[in-house]
Amino acid sequence: MIDLSLTDAQLALQKKVCAFADEHILPVAAANDAHHHVDEKIIAGMAREGWLGCTIPPTYGGLGLDYVSLAIIAEEIERGDAAFRTLLSVHLGLNSMALLKFGTEAQKQKFLKPQAQGQTLAAFCLTEPDAGSDVAAMTSTAARQPDGSYRLSGHKRWIGYATMAGHLLVFAKTDPRAGHRGISAFVLERGMAGLTTRDIPHKLGLWASSTGEVFMENVPVPAENRIGAEGHGFKIAMHALDNGRFTVAAGALGTIRACLEHSVAYARQRKTFGQEIGRHQFVQDMIAKMVLNLETSRLLVLQAAWLKNQGRRDTREVSLAKWHATESAFSAANDALQIHGNKGFSHDESPIGRYFRNARAPIIYEGTTQIHKMMQAEHALGYRALNGPPEMVS
Repeated sequence: MIDLSLTDAQLALQKKVCAFADEHILPVAAANDAHHHVDEKIIAGMAREGWLGCTIPPTYGGLGLDYVSLAIIAEEIERGDAAFRTLLSVHLGLNSMALLKFGTEAQKQKFLKPQAQGQTLAAFCLTEPDAGSDVAAMTSTAARQPDGSYRLSGHKRWIGYATMAGHLLVFAKTDPRAGHRGISAFVLERGMAGLTTRDIPHKLGLWASSTGEVFMENVPVPAENRIGAEGHGFKIAMHALDNGRFTVAAGALGTIRACLEHSVAYARQRKTFGQEIGRHQFVQDMIAKMVLNLETSRLLVLQAAWLKNQGRRDTREVSLAKWHATESAFSAANDALQIHGNKGFSHDESPIGRYFRNARAPIIYEGTTQIHKMMQAEHALGYRALNGPPEMVS
Protein backbone atom coordinates (compact mmCIF):
# COMPACT_ATOMS: atom_id res chain seq x y z
CA MET A 1 0.00 0.00 0.00
CA ILE A 2 1.06 3.60 -0.60
CA ASP A 3 1.85 5.42 2.63
CA LEU A 4 1.27 9.15 2.10
CA SER A 5 2.71 10.29 5.42
CA LEU A 6 6.12 11.95 5.38
CA THR A 7 8.96 10.57 7.46
CA ASP A 8 10.66 12.68 10.10
CA ALA A 9 13.60 13.17 7.74
CA GLN A 10 11.27 14.30 4.93
CA LEU A 11 9.47 16.70 7.25
CA ALA A 12 12.81 18.16 8.32
CA LEU A 13 13.84 18.50 4.67
CA GLN A 14 10.54 20.22 3.84
CA LYS A 15 11.11 22.72 6.64
CA LYS A 16 14.67 23.36 5.47
CA VAL A 17 13.82 23.92 1.80
CA CYS A 18 10.82 26.06 2.76
CA ALA A 19 13.10 28.25 4.89
CA PHE A 20 15.61 28.48 2.03
CA ALA A 21 12.91 29.70 -0.33
CA ASP A 22 11.61 32.19 2.23
CA GLU A 23 15.06 33.56 3.07
CA HIS A 24 16.93 33.42 -0.24
CA ILE A 25 14.52 33.17 -3.18
CA LEU A 26 11.33 35.08 -2.38
CA PRO A 27 12.95 38.32 -1.08
CA VAL A 28 14.73 38.83 -4.43
CA ALA A 29 12.32 37.04 -6.76
CA ALA A 30 10.56 40.17 -8.02
CA ALA A 31 13.84 42.00 -8.71
CA ASN A 32 15.47 38.96 -10.37
CA ASP A 33 12.39 38.50 -12.52
CA ALA A 34 12.12 42.17 -13.52
CA HIS A 35 15.79 42.40 -14.45
CA HIS A 36 15.97 38.97 -16.11
CA HIS A 37 18.74 38.15 -13.67
CA VAL A 38 19.94 34.58 -13.15
CA ASP A 39 20.88 34.67 -9.49
CA GLU A 40 23.97 32.51 -9.17
CA LYS A 41 24.02 32.99 -5.39
CA ILE A 42 20.78 31.02 -5.17
CA ILE A 43 22.17 28.31 -7.43
CA ALA A 44 25.30 28.13 -5.28
CA GLY A 45 23.12 27.80 -2.19
CA MET A 46 21.18 24.92 -3.72
CA ALA A 47 24.49 23.26 -4.60
CA ARG A 48 25.84 23.67 -1.07
CA GLU A 49 22.76 21.98 0.34
CA GLY A 50 23.31 19.06 -2.05
CA TRP A 51 19.94 19.48 -3.75
CA LEU A 52 21.42 19.50 -7.26
CA GLY A 53 22.36 15.87 -6.65
CA CYS A 54 19.76 14.92 -4.07
CA THR A 55 18.74 11.58 -5.66
CA ILE A 56 22.28 10.64 -6.75
CA PRO A 57 23.95 8.03 -4.48
CA PRO A 58 26.68 9.30 -2.12
CA THR A 59 29.15 7.18 -4.10
CA TYR A 60 28.84 9.75 -6.88
CA GLY A 61 28.65 12.83 -4.70
CA GLY A 62 24.91 12.99 -4.08
CA LEU A 63 22.66 12.77 -1.03
CA GLY A 64 20.97 9.48 -1.94
CA LEU A 65 17.47 10.78 -1.17
CA ASP A 66 14.27 9.18 -2.41
CA TYR A 67 11.78 10.58 -4.91
CA VAL A 68 9.34 11.91 -2.33
CA SER A 69 12.22 14.03 -1.06
CA LEU A 70 12.93 15.20 -4.60
CA ALA A 71 9.26 16.18 -4.94
CA ILE A 72 9.46 18.15 -1.70
CA ILE A 73 12.50 20.08 -2.92
CA ALA A 74 10.95 20.79 -6.32
CA GLU A 75 7.69 22.05 -4.76
CA GLU A 76 9.32 24.38 -2.27
CA ILE A 77 11.81 25.77 -4.78
CA GLU A 78 9.05 26.54 -7.31
CA ARG A 79 6.98 28.16 -4.59
CA GLY A 80 9.85 30.64 -4.56
CA ASP A 81 10.58 30.89 -8.28
CA ALA A 82 10.10 28.31 -11.02
CA ALA A 83 13.38 29.47 -12.60
CA PHE A 84 15.32 27.44 -10.04
CA ARG A 85 13.05 24.41 -10.17
CA THR A 86 13.78 24.44 -13.91
CA LEU A 87 17.46 24.06 -13.06
CA LEU A 88 16.64 21.11 -10.81
CA SER A 89 14.71 19.51 -13.68
CA VAL A 90 17.31 19.84 -16.42
CA HIS A 91 20.45 19.41 -14.31
CA LEU A 92 19.27 16.54 -12.12
CA GLY A 93 16.12 15.00 -13.60
CA LEU A 94 17.03 15.05 -17.27
CA ASN A 95 20.83 14.91 -17.27
CA SER A 96 22.28 13.45 -14.07
CA MET A 97 19.66 10.75 -13.57
CA ALA A 98 20.22 9.60 -17.15
CA LEU A 99 23.96 9.39 -16.55
CA LEU A 100 23.33 7.42 -13.37
CA LYS A 101 21.36 4.76 -15.25
CA PHE A 102 23.17 4.60 -18.58
CA GLY A 103 26.68 5.92 -17.95
CA THR A 104 29.78 3.78 -17.49
CA GLU A 105 31.70 3.93 -14.24
CA ALA A 106 34.29 6.17 -15.87
CA GLN A 107 31.56 8.51 -17.18
CA LYS A 108 29.94 8.70 -13.76
CA GLN A 109 33.25 9.65 -12.16
CA LYS A 110 34.06 12.23 -14.84
CA PHE A 111 30.65 13.81 -15.44
CA LEU A 112 28.12 12.72 -12.81
CA LYS A 113 30.16 13.29 -9.67
CA PRO A 114 30.93 17.00 -10.25
CA GLN A 115 27.32 17.54 -11.33
CA ALA A 116 25.94 15.94 -8.17
CA GLN A 117 28.22 18.12 -6.07
CA GLY A 118 27.10 21.23 -7.94
CA GLN A 119 30.60 21.94 -9.23
CA THR A 120 29.43 21.76 -12.85
CA LEU A 121 25.97 22.59 -14.18
CA ALA A 122 24.41 20.29 -16.78
CA ALA A 123 21.95 20.69 -19.65
CA PHE A 124 19.74 18.36 -21.68
CA CYS A 125 19.80 19.02 -25.42
CA LEU A 126 16.97 17.25 -27.24
CA THR A 127 14.70 19.96 -28.70
CA GLU A 128 15.46 21.57 -32.07
CA PRO A 129 13.76 24.37 -34.04
CA ASP A 130 11.74 21.78 -35.99
CA ALA A 131 11.87 18.82 -33.60
CA GLY A 132 10.05 19.00 -30.27
CA SER A 133 7.22 16.54 -29.72
CA ASP A 134 8.38 14.71 -32.86
CA VAL A 135 11.82 13.72 -31.56
CA ALA A 136 12.61 11.60 -34.61
CA ALA A 137 12.46 14.74 -36.77
CA MET A 138 15.75 16.00 -35.33
CA THR A 139 18.42 16.87 -37.88
CA SER A 140 21.49 16.98 -35.65
CA THR A 141 24.01 14.37 -36.75
CA ALA A 142 26.93 12.51 -35.23
CA ALA A 143 29.28 11.21 -37.91
CA ARG A 144 31.60 8.45 -36.79
CA GLN A 145 35.25 8.93 -37.70
CA PRO A 146 37.81 6.23 -38.64
CA ASP A 147 39.39 6.45 -35.17
CA GLY A 148 36.01 5.79 -33.48
CA SER A 149 35.37 9.38 -32.43
CA TYR A 150 32.45 11.48 -33.69
CA ARG A 151 31.80 14.83 -35.31
CA LEU A 152 28.56 16.44 -34.16
CA SER A 153 26.71 19.08 -36.15
CA GLY A 154 23.32 20.65 -35.54
CA HIS A 155 21.25 23.23 -33.70
CA LYS A 156 19.42 22.73 -30.39
CA ARG A 157 16.91 25.30 -29.14
CA TRP A 158 14.98 26.02 -25.95
CA ILE A 159 17.63 24.37 -23.82
CA GLY A 160 17.48 25.15 -20.11
CA TYR A 161 20.74 26.63 -18.76
CA ALA A 162 22.51 26.04 -22.08
CA THR A 163 24.86 29.00 -21.67
CA MET A 164 25.80 28.11 -18.08
CA ALA A 165 26.24 24.34 -18.36
CA GLY A 166 29.65 22.77 -18.40
CA HIS A 167 28.26 19.41 -19.52
CA LEU A 168 25.59 19.07 -22.21
CA LEU A 169 23.79 15.78 -22.84
CA VAL A 170 23.19 16.01 -26.59
CA PHE A 171 21.11 13.76 -28.83
CA ALA A 172 22.05 13.37 -32.49
CA LYS A 173 21.53 10.87 -35.28
CA THR A 174 24.31 8.38 -35.92
CA ASP A 175 22.05 6.81 -38.57
CA PRO A 176 19.82 9.51 -40.13
CA ARG A 177 17.87 6.87 -42.08
CA ALA A 178 16.74 4.92 -39.02
CA GLY A 179 14.36 7.47 -37.46
CA HIS A 180 14.26 7.33 -33.68
CA ARG A 181 16.31 4.11 -33.75
CA GLY A 182 19.20 6.06 -35.25
CA ILE A 183 19.54 8.52 -32.34
CA SER A 184 22.53 8.35 -30.01
CA ALA A 185 23.48 10.31 -26.87
CA PHE A 186 26.71 12.17 -26.12
CA VAL A 187 28.13 14.39 -23.40
CA LEU A 188 29.63 17.53 -24.86
CA GLU A 189 31.92 19.62 -22.69
CA ARG A 190 32.14 23.38 -22.58
CA GLY A 191 35.16 24.51 -24.60
CA MET A 192 34.99 21.83 -27.28
CA ALA A 193 35.90 23.24 -30.69
CA GLY A 194 32.83 24.20 -32.74
CA LEU A 195 30.47 24.25 -29.73
CA THR A 196 28.79 27.60 -29.02
CA THR A 197 25.73 28.67 -27.05
CA ARG A 198 23.62 31.78 -26.63
CA ASP A 199 20.66 32.88 -24.54
CA ILE A 200 17.17 33.32 -25.96
CA PRO A 201 15.87 36.83 -25.12
CA HIS A 202 12.30 38.09 -24.78
CA LYS A 203 10.71 34.96 -23.30
CA LEU A 204 7.14 35.16 -22.04
CA GLY A 205 8.15 33.86 -18.61
CA LEU A 206 10.90 32.26 -16.53
CA TRP A 207 12.79 35.53 -16.74
CA ALA A 208 15.13 34.63 -13.87
CA SER A 209 16.27 31.43 -15.59
CA SER A 210 18.65 30.77 -18.45
CA THR A 211 17.17 29.37 -21.66
CA GLY A 212 19.28 29.17 -24.77
CA GLU A 213 20.45 27.64 -28.00
CA VAL A 214 23.29 25.23 -28.75
CA PHE A 215 25.19 25.34 -32.03
CA MET A 216 27.42 22.46 -33.10
CA GLU A 217 29.71 22.91 -36.07
CA ASN A 218 31.61 19.70 -36.66
CA VAL A 219 32.34 19.32 -32.94
CA PRO A 220 34.94 16.59 -32.26
CA VAL A 221 33.65 14.24 -29.56
CA PRO A 222 35.65 11.25 -28.28
CA ALA A 223 34.00 7.84 -28.31
CA GLU A 224 34.17 7.66 -24.51
CA ASN A 225 31.69 10.57 -24.35
CA ARG A 226 28.94 8.52 -25.99
CA ILE A 227 26.33 7.42 -23.44
CA GLY A 228 25.06 3.92 -24.10
CA ALA A 229 25.29 2.17 -27.46
CA GLU A 230 24.71 3.73 -30.85
CA GLY A 231 20.99 3.93 -31.55
CA HIS A 232 20.03 3.88 -27.85
CA GLY A 233 19.58 7.65 -27.61
CA PHE A 234 15.80 7.61 -27.89
CA LYS A 235 15.51 5.10 -25.03
CA ILE A 236 17.84 7.25 -22.92
CA ALA A 237 15.87 10.40 -23.72
CA MET A 238 12.54 8.78 -22.80
CA HIS A 239 13.93 7.54 -19.49
CA ALA A 240 15.28 11.02 -18.79
CA LEU A 241 11.89 12.55 -19.55
CA ASP A 242 10.22 10.26 -17.00
CA ASN A 243 12.45 11.88 -14.35
CA GLY A 244 12.29 15.40 -15.75
CA ARG A 245 8.50 15.31 -15.99
CA PHE A 246 8.33 14.17 -12.39
CA THR A 247 10.19 17.26 -11.16
CA VAL A 248 8.00 19.49 -13.37
CA ALA A 249 4.84 17.98 -11.87
CA ALA A 250 6.17 18.23 -8.32
CA GLY A 251 7.26 21.81 -8.90
CA ALA A 252 3.80 22.74 -10.15
CA LEU A 253 2.51 21.97 -6.65
CA GLY A 254 4.53 24.94 -5.45
CA THR A 255 2.85 27.28 -7.91
CA ILE A 256 -0.63 26.03 -7.01
CA ARG A 257 0.12 26.37 -3.32
CA ALA A 258 1.55 29.86 -3.66
CA CYS A 259 -1.45 31.04 -5.68
CA LEU A 260 -3.84 29.50 -3.16
CA GLU A 261 -2.08 31.05 -0.16
CA HIS A 262 -1.91 34.50 -1.74
CA SER A 263 -5.54 34.29 -2.88
CA VAL A 264 -6.83 33.24 0.53
CA ALA A 265 -4.92 36.04 2.25
CA TYR A 266 -6.13 38.65 -0.23
CA ALA A 267 -9.74 37.40 -0.22
CA ARG A 268 -9.86 37.80 3.56
CA GLN A 269 -8.39 41.32 3.42
CA ARG A 270 -10.06 42.88 0.36
CA LYS A 271 -13.64 44.10 0.77
CA THR A 272 -16.32 44.88 -1.80
CA PHE A 273 -19.99 45.65 -1.26
CA GLY A 274 -19.38 45.81 2.47
CA GLN A 275 -17.79 42.39 2.99
CA GLU A 276 -14.64 40.38 2.37
CA ILE A 277 -14.49 39.14 -1.21
CA GLY A 278 -13.95 35.68 0.24
CA ARG A 279 -17.64 35.76 1.12
CA HIS A 280 -18.60 35.95 -2.55
CA GLN A 281 -19.45 32.62 -4.13
CA PHE A 282 -17.57 33.24 -7.37
CA VAL A 283 -14.37 33.87 -5.42
CA GLN A 284 -15.01 30.80 -3.28
CA ASP A 285 -15.46 28.77 -6.47
CA MET A 286 -12.00 29.72 -7.71
CA ILE A 287 -10.38 29.03 -4.34
CA ALA A 288 -12.17 25.68 -4.03
CA LYS A 289 -10.87 24.68 -7.46
CA MET A 290 -7.31 25.48 -6.36
CA VAL A 291 -7.77 23.27 -3.29
CA LEU A 292 -9.07 20.38 -5.39
CA ASN A 293 -6.30 20.71 -7.99
CA LEU A 294 -3.60 20.93 -5.34
CA GLU A 295 -4.77 17.77 -3.63
CA THR A 296 -5.31 15.74 -6.79
CA SER A 297 -2.00 16.88 -8.26
CA ARG A 298 -0.19 15.94 -5.05
CA LEU A 299 -1.75 12.47 -5.07
CA LEU A 300 -0.59 11.89 -8.66
CA VAL A 301 2.93 13.10 -7.83
CA LEU A 302 3.13 10.88 -4.74
CA GLN A 303 1.86 7.90 -6.73
CA ALA A 304 4.66 8.39 -9.25
CA ALA A 305 7.19 8.89 -6.46
CA TRP A 306 6.09 5.66 -4.77
CA LEU A 307 6.54 3.72 -8.01
CA LYS A 308 9.98 5.24 -8.55
CA ASN A 309 11.00 4.37 -5.01
CA GLN A 310 9.93 0.77 -5.72
CA GLY A 311 12.13 0.74 -8.82
CA ARG A 312 9.08 0.31 -11.03
CA ARG A 313 8.53 2.01 -14.34
CA ASP A 314 6.10 4.91 -14.07
CA THR A 315 5.82 6.44 -17.54
CA ARG A 316 2.01 6.41 -17.43
CA GLU A 317 1.77 7.80 -13.89
CA VAL A 318 4.38 10.52 -14.47
CA SER A 319 2.58 11.53 -17.65
CA LEU A 320 -0.70 11.90 -15.75
CA ALA A 321 0.98 13.88 -12.97
CA LYS A 322 2.77 16.22 -15.36
CA TRP A 323 -0.34 16.83 -17.45
CA HIS A 324 -2.69 17.43 -14.52
CA ALA A 325 -0.33 19.39 -12.26
CA THR A 326 0.92 21.81 -14.91
CA GLU A 327 -2.57 22.54 -16.21
CA SER A 328 -3.71 22.99 -12.61
CA ALA A 329 -0.86 25.39 -11.87
CA PHE A 330 -1.78 27.63 -14.79
CA SER A 331 -5.44 27.46 -13.83
CA ALA A 332 -4.57 28.44 -10.26
CA ALA A 333 -2.44 31.35 -11.44
CA ASN A 334 -5.17 32.52 -13.81
CA ASP A 335 -7.80 32.40 -11.06
CA ALA A 336 -5.44 34.08 -8.59
CA LEU A 337 -4.95 36.87 -11.09
CA GLN A 338 -8.74 37.28 -11.34
CA ILE A 339 -9.12 37.32 -7.56
CA HIS A 340 -6.41 39.97 -7.15
CA GLY A 341 -7.80 42.10 -9.98
CA ASN A 342 -5.62 45.09 -10.86
CA LYS A 343 -3.17 44.29 -8.05
CA GLY A 344 -2.51 40.93 -9.65
CA PHE A 345 -1.82 42.66 -12.94
CA SER A 346 0.82 44.86 -11.33
CA HIS A 347 4.39 43.58 -11.08
CA ASP A 348 5.06 45.91 -8.14
CA GLU A 349 2.02 45.00 -6.04
CA SER A 350 1.80 41.22 -6.33
CA PRO A 351 3.83 38.16 -7.39
CA ILE A 352 0.80 36.64 -9.10
CA GLY A 353 1.80 37.91 -12.55
CA ARG A 354 5.14 36.13 -12.21
CA TYR A 355 3.44 32.87 -11.24
CA PHE A 356 1.03 33.31 -14.16
CA ARG A 357 3.79 33.80 -16.76
CA ASN A 358 6.00 31.08 -15.35
CA ALA A 359 3.15 28.56 -15.21
CA ARG A 360 2.56 28.72 -18.97
CA ALA A 361 5.83 27.16 -20.12
CA PRO A 362 5.50 23.75 -18.36
CA ILE A 363 2.32 23.06 -20.33
CA ILE A 364 4.55 23.06 -23.43
CA TYR A 365 7.91 21.59 -22.46
CA GLU A 366 8.69 17.97 -21.57
CA GLY A 367 5.65 16.83 -23.47
CA THR A 368 2.80 19.18 -24.34
CA THR A 369 -0.59 18.58 -22.78
CA GLN A 370 -1.69 17.19 -26.15
CA ILE A 371 1.15 14.66 -26.18
CA HIS A 372 0.20 13.47 -22.70
CA LYS A 373 -3.46 13.18 -23.65
CA MET A 374 -2.44 11.11 -26.66
CA MET A 375 -0.24 8.88 -24.49
CA GLN A 376 -3.04 8.24 -22.00
CA ALA A 377 -5.68 7.63 -24.67
CA GLU A 378 -3.49 5.26 -26.69
CA HIS A 379 -2.61 3.36 -23.52
CA ALA A 380 -6.30 3.01 -22.65
CA LEU A 381 -7.12 1.93 -26.20
CA GLY A 382 -4.35 -0.67 -26.20
CA TYR A 383 -2.37 1.04 -28.95
CA ARG A 384 0.70 1.35 -26.73
CA ALA A 385 1.79 -0.02 -23.35
CA LEU A 386 3.30 2.84 -21.36
CA ASN A 387 4.51 0.62 -18.55
CA GLY A 388 5.30 -2.47 -20.55
CA PRO A 389 8.52 -4.51 -20.58
CA PRO A 390 11.72 -2.58 -19.77
CA GLU A 391 12.85 -2.57 -23.39
CA MET A 392 9.71 -0.79 -24.51
CA VAL A 393 9.72 2.98 -24.93
CA SER A 394 6.75 5.29 -24.67
